Amino acid sequence: MTGTASGAGNLPAALTTFVGRRRDLAEIRRRLGAARLLTLTGVGGVGKTRLALEAAVAARRGFADGVWLVDLAPVRDPSAVASATATALGVPDLGARPVLDQLTGHLARRRALIVLDNCEHLVDACAELAEALLSGAPGLRILATSRRTLGIGGEHVCTVPPLSVPDEAVELLLDRASAIRPEFRVTEANRDTVTRLCARLDGLPLAIELAASRLRTLTVEQVTDRLEDRFALLTGGSRTARPRQRTLRALIDWSYELCSPAERLLWNRLSVFAGGFDLDAAEGVCSGDGVPREDVLDLVDRLVAQSVVLSTAHEGTARYRMLETIRQYGRRRLAESGPTEERRLLRRHRDHFRALAEHLAAHWYGPGQEEALTRLRTEHGNLRVALEYGGGEPTVDDDAQASLALVAALRYHWCADGFLGEGRRRIDRALAGAPEPTPARARALWVAAWAALLQGDHDSADRRLDEAEELGERLDDTVVRAYVRGLRGTSALFRGRLEEAASRYEDAVAAQTAAGEGTGVLFSLFQLVVARAHLGDPRAEDTGRHAVATAEAHGERWCRSYALWALGHDAWVRGDPESGMALTRAALEIQRGFNDYVGVALMLELFAWITASDGDHGRAARVLGCVRALWQDVGTTISAFGPHLAEHHVRCEEASAGALGPAAYEEALAEGAAYDRPERAIAYALGTGPDTPTGRATPCLLY
Repeated sequence: MTGTASGAGNLPAALTTFVGRRRDLAEIRRRLGAARLLTLTGVGGVGKTRLALEAAVAARRGFADGVWLVDLAPVRDPSAVASATATALGVPDLGARPVLDQLTGHLARRRALIVLDNCEHLVDACAELAEALLSGAPGLRILATSRRTLGIGGEHVCTVPPLSVPDEAVELLLDRASAIRPEFRVTEANRDTVTRLCARLDGLPLAIELAASRLRTLTVEQVTDRLEDRFALLTGGSRTARPRQRTLRALIDWSYELCSPAERLLWNRLSVFAGGFDLDAAEGVCSGDGVPREDVLDLVDRLVAQSVVLSTAHEGTARYRMLETIRQYGRRRLAESGPTEERRLLRRHRDHFRALAEHLAAHWYGPGQEEALTRLRTEHGNLRVALEYGGGEPTVDDDAQASLALVAALRYHWCADGFLGEGRRRIDRALAGAPEPTPARARALWVAAWAALLQGDHDSADRRLDEAEELGERLDDTVVRAYVRGLRGTSALFRGRLEEAASRYEDAVAAQTAAGEGTGVLFSLFQLVVARAHLGDPRAEDTGRHAVATAEAHGERWCRSYALWALGHDAWVRGDPESGMALTRAALEIQRGFNDYVGVALMLELFAWITASDGDHGRAARVLGCVRALWQDVGTTISAFGPHLAEHHVRCEEASAGALGPAAYEEALAEGAAYDRPERAIAYALGTGPDTPTGRATPCLLY
């Protein structure tokens, strides 16, 4: 792979300046050159994460395929470590294979650096992940942070020391204090006190940052005096705790006690969020019982001022997060308030994100689809927490039904946003936990069938559809029955039974129209176009144009892209490659706003077929290389979507390989395979990206 095709990774922008640690940073970079697994260890609050991120930024040029952060702090289930890693790397969890296998295959041909952050509570799972990935991906390096080593062969360990006192520690205190009190200076008059303060804090960066936040209202002498009183009291506590651990706990205890009762309550409650939160979530989940909803904004602002909560901007919206040490402290305080209170907060958290998912699903048919999926990706950590919630008796039945409702509401997140594998596992688990014949189960069943069809598991899909159909009839649920009819058509289409598929889609369109399911209508219409095109039915074009016009009238974009693709396919089959290419390009332009691996792979397949039929076999082969990489990440091939499509693929391969010769054909495939994510593959195919793998200044795939 070439550097020009590399992904930038996902490292977050630093919110504050990086202070000190020049020698530590140089040592980590040196050791990363030789070690494939380097683990930074040290006590909580010593700055392992910040140092790892700074080292990763400094090393970025050496990794053509990106530098990626995997924050494992919110993950509690060891079995979810591989899935969390795949999510962070943008690897689609779409196939039926284990996620670890999908990850290993994705990284096998790449030169990348992964920062596995906060591994200490998942050491065994992280060790298994690291060993598997490093064994299968020779170009991979892993930089881990953990209070415990991973303990596998080849691991190099670097213990992160506290900041040196007075030099680095005083520099950090000055930097953070002057940010909130611009007039603050370290002078001859206060230097000894500042140094004593930093020494009492053991040079721990987190402790220094918390103390610096107090300089907004206190003098450095007052902060030092108060801390010395607290540390003196602490000597009567546990004698087994390490001094630096006692220091940090004492500092956080002090910050906690300086908060008002309402601020403490909110601190505790905010700890249920994973991966951050916005103001709506904080108000919806954490208000009430001592925290009025109208006070949440002011309380969050006060916690930000005290460095308990960090503020950042994401997609034009303010979001907030806690450092993991601070969040864990709040979670312990929440647990101390009793299991009833903790379950109540977790249930409110689950219900908030269920309501969000259901709202986005209910409004999917119309504008804002790209934004909806972006929102769900942003909240993926919280969605996992919500899906893992399990209340105690006597609400267990209600909780099981709520889980069914949530997995069904997330159907577009699973099936159109790169999370199909995780989605199918979540749906199956929710169905297994709630066997009662309820409306929620009926909806989840047809979503499970859709996920199984996209993975090529036609038999499982048919079994789910059988139960959904029976349950839909029993409950007289017209929406469920309508979707079952459409998915019966999809099952027939993917098996190559075109006449049956067309008949079922016609029936489904009528049923979905009667049920008021606009998305279902479009979903059946574009697939009806494909079936009719391969049957030589002259109605295919009118059906496709009707689908496109309907989508445009409602501001719908996702199904519209598929309708354009189906219409382009029909045009090509009818002998009009120029119209076919124009329609395919229009479909791909819409897909730029989504993360739909299956959709982009299908559209690029058609792009390659039309290109090859026009005689440009080199361009066709390069696009087939993009397609091959996408299908590999999905874990399937185009044959899962029907023999009629697979035949076109084989003919395109044979024509291009025959025209170019084996060596040139494989070289072209490898060139295209460098563009292995939907947005990059689209830009490469359409010739609108900033560069190409060949390094040419102008796009090589202009139509």
